[in-house]
Amino acid sequence: MIENRQIHIERGGVRLDAALLNAFPTSSRAFVREAVESGEVLVNGRRAAKGLKLNGGETVTISSLAELSDNVVQPNPAIGLSVVFEDPYLVALDKPAGIPVQPLSRNEKTTLMNGVVARYPECQTIGDSPLMAGALHRIDADTSGLVLVARTADAFTALRTQFAEQTVEKTYLALVEGCVAAGGTLENDLVHDPTLPFCRMIDADHNRLTLAQRAKLRRLHAVTKFAPVGHVMEENEERTLLKVTIFTGVTHQIRAQLALAGMHIINDRLYGAFAVENMAGHCLHALAAKFRHPATNDPVEIQTPYPAWANI
Repeated sequence: MIENRQIHIERGGVRLDAALLNAFPTSSRAFVREAVESGEVLVNGRRAAKGLKLNGGETVTISSLAELSDNVVQPNPAIGLSVVFEDPYLVALDKPAGIPVQPLSRNEKTTLMNGVVARYPECQTIGDSPLMAGALHRIDADTSGLVLVARTADAFTALRTQFAEQTVEKTYLALVEGCVAAGGTLENDLVHDPTLPFCRMIDADHNRLTLAQRAKLRRLHAVTKFAPVGHVMEENEERTLLKVTIFTGVTHQIRAQLALAGMHIINDRLYGAFAVENMAGHCLHALAAKFRHPATNDPVEIQTPYPAWANI
């Protein structure tokens, strides 16, 4: 952390953010913006915009400016963890619905990984993304269930290789609207909908985008297998519990593909499901994963408990 520093601008024509990055190359553009917007950077004693063009002769005072080395998940022991497997190389957690896996900034302290680094401090510096802190994959905030976290650098590399090679078999439970009589396999190329300010996946080939819009998008191939394992009536509406298996890991893969096939996950309003009164989140649960142990190469299967809505 850079604290209580001053720089003097000798030549004009330089933007404030560029001057700060030139003086402190161990920081980043995002951290400079954060410091300027929060008033931690003053120009001649006054707050300024990051894009301010300096004239030369100014004194820039920096109260606090984060460096890249500060971009880590902060420990928060108040975040409870439900551990379903643990050894010196790996920890597996049952994440509750409603909590994100990872923070979006170093200042966020209410995610699963804030609890992980509080209990397993060695995870804080593991992996190729500092705010993942060793987490090997993500699930949506409103999705409950299994999250795998590496405890050593070697374990992270070995397991991430398996995820990249699509040899990790992931099993989910999804409670969907209506009656699904038989299982099947869904296969789509998905893309992020560029017309929305938030994340929503759509079919790459069947949508309302122009050809020019489609050409700019990255196609993500997704394959999802599903099978009905139970049915229940809820207020005269039939629901089906599906066991879902995936090897690919595309954003919102299960939610999007089931919805595209007319099987809407209960209360998943982003993908067209009916709203359910007094229900927070949607009925999707990461149940289990099969993979090779990163140290022994032995086959491992880890499973979490069923959520309450899946006990039908």
